[in-house]
Amino acid sequence: MPQGIGMEGTMNQIDTMSVNAIRVLAADAVQKAKSGHPGLPLGSAAMAYELWANHMNHNPKNPQWKNRDRFILSGGHGSTLLYSLLHLFGYGLTKEDMMNFRQMDSLTPGHPEYGHTVGVEATTGPLGAGMGMAVGMAMAESHLAAVFNKDGYPVVDHYTYVLGGDGCMMEGISSEAFSLAGTLGLSKLIVFYDSNKISIEGSTDIAFTENVQKRMEAFGFQLLTVEDGNDLDSIGRAIEEAKADTARPSFITVKTQIGYGCPAKQGKASAHGEPLGDDNVKAMKEFLNWPSMEPFYVPDEVYANYEAHAEKGAKAEEKWNALFDEYCQKYPEMKDMWDKFHNPELAKAAYDCEEYWAYDEKPDATRSLSGKQLQKLKNLMPNLIGGAADLAPSTKTYMADMGDFSKDNYAGRNLHFGVRELAMAAIGNGLMLHGGLRAFVSTFFVFSDYTKPMARLSALMGVPLTFVFTHDSIGVGEDGPTHEPIEQLAMLRAMPNFHVYRPADATETAAAWYSAVSSKKTPTALVLTRQNLPQLAGSSKEALKGAYILEDSAKEVPDAIIIATGSEVELAVGAKAELAKEGVDVRVVSMPSMDVFEEQPEDYKEKVLPKAVRKRVAVEALGDFGWGRYVGLDGTTVTMKGFGASAPAGQLFKKFGFTVENVVAAVKSL
Repeated sequence: MPQGIGMEGTMNQIDTMSVNAIRVLAADAVQKAKSGHPGLPLGSAAMAYELWANHMNHNPKNPQWKNRDRFILSGGHGSTLLYSLLHLFGYGLTKEDMMNFRQMDSLTPGHPEYGHTVGVEATTGPLGAGMGMAVGMAMAESHLAAVFNKDGYPVVDHYTYVLGGDGCMMEGISSEAFSLAGTLGLSKLIVFYDSNKISIEGSTDIAFTENVQKRMEAFGFQLLTVEDGNDLDSIGRAIEEAKADTARPSFITVKTQIGYGCPAKQGKASAHGEPLGDDNVKAMKEFLNWPSMEPFYVPDEVYANYEAHAEKGAKAEEKWNALFDEYCQKYPEMKDMWDKFHNPELAKAAYDCEEYWAYDEKPDATRSLSGKQLQKLKNLMPNLIGGAADLAPSTKTYMADMGDFSKDNYAGRNLHFGVRELAMAAIGNGLMLHGGLRAFVSTFFVFSDYTKPMARLSALMGVPLTFVFTHDSIGVGEDGPTHEPIEQLAMLRAMPNFHVYRPADATETAAAWYSAVSSKKTPTALVLTRQNLPQLAGSSKEALKGAYILEDSAKEVPDAIIIATGSEVELAVGAKAELAKEGVDVRVVSMPSMDVFEEQPEDYKEKVLPKAVRKRVAVEALGDFGWGRYVGLDGTTVTMKGFGASAPAGQLFKKFGFTVENVVAAVKSL
């Protein structure tokens, strides 16, 4: 009988070979690529097989089945584990794809990429990120179940499984996310902890000696332990025990050996992040009694076994489809609601809705104006869900009469993330990745630093999550430089596939929200003021183009162009009026979004910012990084050159030169 599986339970030969097939494919893929991480796949193969073959509802013939169980590999470096599963279960990954691991344009990149490889539920690699996104998916499941399920019709009823190791558990994001998951009692969340006590630098004891189980118990998880990570029966029993607890999420510690099956490497740090070597791959195959030394060889009977397991998933979907059809006939109003939740064009109704664009003339902070748009959107978009990192009263992101999401009310649409910005952004990604929901997250703009790694994943995955960032400049005032963002705008603008809007008034704020919730593949940050701003006479839906002429010069070719964003547009308008008195005729361009403006056709960009006009001034109460593109060598900026200070906002704007007089002087200096 082939080796490689603990014999404590009654293991049959085909299961043993099916587990070892994962190991062989993973080791061969890493060896051929001459790079990768074989340790996790070799150690975790048994738990992955047991879960996917016997406990997880999934249908390779329809990877987008709405009620499938979700699986996230948080330890994304172990990507060959996931690719091997996708290949063996018949998701469309071929043996050639496995052979092209980590190669240019292959379907098997170094870390799993959502939208690139069929069956990958989330892009992972930054450790712990998958843990946070899994919590978001479990929250999505519980919310949709609360909205849609009827007696006898559990049309939303699935689990979220996530697998990670010691590194994931060291990262702060996992503690942030799991603390919230326990508080919310997300019983459909099941976490596999691949506990092999090895990291890149050696034994985890050099930096990680706490009792992880005690921590998870404190968070409110059910604790389960599998002593032998190769014992399929024990793994299976733990999964079923996890499912049986309907009050708590579950944390299954599976004790494994990194690089299991490779005698020279198992249990050692060297198994983590480098190929085993040709001789060690051969030794592994001998240890496992693998029937062939040929690279990527898998016996036909193993493929047949995987196909039989996949067929169970197809039957599970057929059964669900019949249930869903009956549900739709019995509850046609819920079918209409379901279609709304899953309609990517839902937000587009706002474009022609007069009420959506209506506003009061009185001055108002863009954070408050944003809050008013949110109250309109919540009715147009019943699938809109979100909240703040303990700042909703300040960020104006609480949806009236929509209830609070809690373990007692999963139907609530207001999420309370607590002071957990990093996990909040990951959870936001998970809510979106699940499907059926449109999510937003919120905090002060200076704390966008805490959200950045997960915002980057939003952009990388093409997940159009909305970030509401308020208190956007030195206008924060008395809270001082710790709370006054300077460089954050440049940071977010630098990110590919990410839109940043800094609106100047009600119309631009409405445009920013519309752009965010109608976006298909691009996340959006709304950067909003604490202080009141006037409504600008020239503002329009043209803000949807990223920049537009707010007030034009009388001359066909202006003497100069002033470009401004957000609260500083008012200064640009004031400076134009003052300059006119001196016979200087300028154009004012409002640029709420550099990123969106850069996506416009060249002729539009030339119309707004003609190359012939070289006298240009950019005005923005943040750092000047990035403005060189628009002001050129002949222009200048009125921007922040250092950090802010603690004082009333009005005094700070004067101190740092954000006055009409200073903008006028900047234009005249050119």
